[in-house]
Amino acid sequence: MKNVSEGVAQMLVSLALLLLFGFIGMKLVSLTRLPGLIGLLIVGILFGPYVLGLLDQDLLMISQDLRLFALIIILIRAGLGLHRDQLKAVGGPALRLSVIPCVLEGFTVAIAANFLLGFSFAEAGMLGFILAAVSPAVIVPSMLELEESGYGTDKEIPTLLLAGASVDDVFAITFFGFFLSLGTGVQQNMLLVIAEIPYSIIGGILGGIVFAILLLVVFKWRRFNSRNTEQLLLLLSVAIIYYYIGEGLGFASLLGIMAIGFVILERTPRIANLFSAKLTKIWLFAQIILFTLVGAEVNIEVALEAGLIGFVIILVGLVGRSLGVWLSTIGTSLSLKERLFCMIAYLPKATVQAAIGSLPLAAGVEVGGVILALAVLAILITAPLGAIGIKLSAPHLLTKN
Repeated sequence: MKNVSEGVAQMLVSLALLLLFGFIGMKLVSLTRLPGLIGLLIVGILFGPYVLGLLDQDLLMISQDLRLFALIIILIRAGLGLHRDQLKAVGGPALRLSVIPCVLEGFTVAIAANFLLGFSFAEAGMLGFILAAVSPAVIVPSMLELEESGYGTDKEIPTLLLAGASVDDVFAITFFGFFLSLGTGVQQNMLLVIAEIPYSIIGGILGGIVFAILLLVVFKWRRFNSRNTEQLLLLLSVAIIYYYIGEGLGFASLLGIMAIGFVILERTPRIANLFSAKLTKIWLFAQIILFTLVGAEVNIEVALEAGLIGFVIILVGLVGRSLGVWLSTIGTSLSLKERLFCMIAYLPKATVQAAIGSLPLAAGVEVGGVILALAVLAILITAPLGAIGIKLSAPHLLTKN
């Protein structure tokens, strides 16, 4: 058994490999004008335990925590860029985008799985709402890049998709929990499960507002008043603590973390802009960790086990999601091209599937292995497809300010 110093050394070497080759892979892919995260996913898959096996097991054990930290960084940065007038402009459509595409995809996949794979109602529902969760890890940085480039900002399209995607996962995970309980013999009332959704969203936002106000009080203290780096360190620490407290209370913690950034921007725009600039630099490091470790979760052999039927089910689900996006944008000022862009931007899946795809198998669900295979295949198909689609279609479908 390796001692502590050897274990730390091996973990650091693994981390260094990911940072070095992840950076190289990202830059090489960027030369082709494709999103750099494609290179990061490829490096993660190759170095992960299912291909070359170069990563230390201790690093893989804390992979989820590291990915969470990276996700918190980009969500704070997103919150620091959300203005009140922007949110007012996209409020109704964003709410529809957070509900309709997720629910339509979830039940479309469930029906397809029941018909094509013979899954029970509970098993099909588990699969449906694992696949229905959109990936904030892909969408949030992509939308921030569009905002910085000025694409779609005349109609607040990046803000619309940011807001919708951040709530989408609340619905997906809540419904997944219901079907998982149903499939493992735990009885739950569907009405109570649905009632948990507004509780989770409202609680997450209010909790984020409370933590943000407390932070601002501390920032006014003389010791922290002019020390932006210390303030940012405190912000990141509080955001992590809030995440775990919120999760324990059943809140949508990631949504609350965006709310923290929003309140700071509303109350102290100068500090918010400084934080945003610093987080942009940190994100260079964080995105490498996030996407290489997501790639390391991908088992190619398991994905291939899903086969052609698995591909068809995922495709059917994406059609359902795209229909949901189209319905959600009816009556808005968006043109046909802009609505098509929203459909493309809502395709990618990664973080949620990597986090919960194995839960049915761990819970002893008979078809848990098949569900995991489909979750992995969904990451392989939709994460690159969505990222590439966003990058290549934005200049053609959106207006640049």
